[in-house]
Amino acid sequence: MDQSLKDLALGDAEKQWFVESRFGLFIHWGLYAIGARHEWLMSREEIAPEVYERYFELFDPDAYDPRLWAKRARAAGMKYAVLTTKHHEGFCLWDSAVTDYKATNTPSGRDLVAEYVEAFRAEGLKIGFYHSLIDWHHPDFPIDIFHPLRNHPDAARLNESRDVRRYADYLHAQVEELLTRYGKIDIMWYDFSYPGRSYKGLAGKGRNDWNSEKLLATTRRLQPGIIINNRLDLLDLPGFVPDIMTPEQYTPRVAPTVKGEPVTWEACHTFSGSWGYDRDEETWKDAEQLIKLLVGTVSLGGNLLMNVGPTARGLFDDRAVDALKVYEDWMTLNGEAIHGAGVADIEPPRDCRYTQKGNRLFLHIFSWPFRHIHIDAMDGKLEFARFLHDGSEVKWLTHSKDVDSNVGVTVPEGMITLELPVKKPNVTVPVVELILKD
Repeated sequence: MDQSLKDLALGDAEKQWFVESRFGLFIHWGLYAIGARHEWLMSREEIAPEVYERYFELFDPDAYDPRLWAKRARAAGMKYAVLTTKHHEGFCLWDSAVTDYKATNTPSGRDLVAEYVEAFRAEGLKIGFYHSLIDWHHPDFPIDIFHPLRNHPDAARLNESRDVRRYADYLHAQVEELLTRYGKIDIMWYDFSYPGRSYKGLAGKGRNDWNSEKLLATTRRLQPGIIINNRLDLLDLPGFVPDIMTPEQYTPRVAPTVKGEPVTWEACHTFSGSWGYDRDEETWKDAEQLIKLLVGTVSLGGNLLMNVGPTARGLFDDRAVDALKVYEDWMTLNGEAIHGAGVADIEPPRDCRYTQKGNRLFLHIFSWPFRHIHIDAMDGKLEFARFLHDGSEVKWLTHSKDVDSNVGVTVPEGMITLELPVKKPNVTVPVVELILKD
């Protein structure tokens, strides 16, 4: 076993704050907000860097107020945030000393990362940085399957002058800036590796290109308590266990494992079908989908990192504000079933999910039944039951031999049956708190 890699992983105690938080805000923001048609538009539309430059010359988010972003995140029940310091386009939101391709050289003239850190800390949220390993703007980044010049007739020749080792030095220098300028950083979210993805003879990229083992060690040295994700292409190395796994745009059927062992994990999702601001995108999740996504993730022991893509002016558009309000309304009443809660070791009733915190079992009702929910193996174990949204008592039935099965509810031995109102409460996903006997 490679002891050095093993030693670079955080222990469970150091990640406890993260596990208890359960809910965070992902923010994808860059020049692509001006294009307003997906954060990968440079690659999708094969826009050459010199043409893409027009967005750089116009970038001026005059309405950017991260204090408002932070207040909305906190109100929604989020406990941490992760901002794209640099996405694949290569544009940097901070005043980097090793490039001119940065926000301080645009009409904005502001260190947007510094303002984000200050604002979110002031609201009590933990601070995370997303940083792309990819850089389509850098002249030493070799053209590959995702690069906008991949179909250029001279792509192979253009690559002859590109040196991924020089690019790796640049990557490491920028990470060092980010981890030494802004105080304590809680999460470093690298993205992403693709060593097996070749295209027309153009190789993909992985740990040897990023010098990932050194990058991991540097990150840990500069920020000893930081949580580092799993996208540095190190998973197959002996001894390596990432601080978190990060399934993207899906909720796993079961909790992820690494080398057969449980691992801390975080699902990342979007409000719509795009990470960056997409003006015309229409597949926005409705209120029920949003809440079920959070509950379903936590019920499997994971965190949810929910993304918003601010506009080119630095605002959350109305659809994003509405989505955050869905979470605010629900979490204000039901946050106890999320923060600090996790997996329950019993099977929930049909169309329901459980989360648990100590002797408090939270029953999330995904599909409202007619009057009753039957719960196995609960007779004699329940002290009290109540709705979380209003604190009102929920009564239950137990097994009785003297029941007319034509008009009464027959409860099998060992089971209880919750008695619910016929009409669903005015809550997107109602939650019944089941307080178990000691």
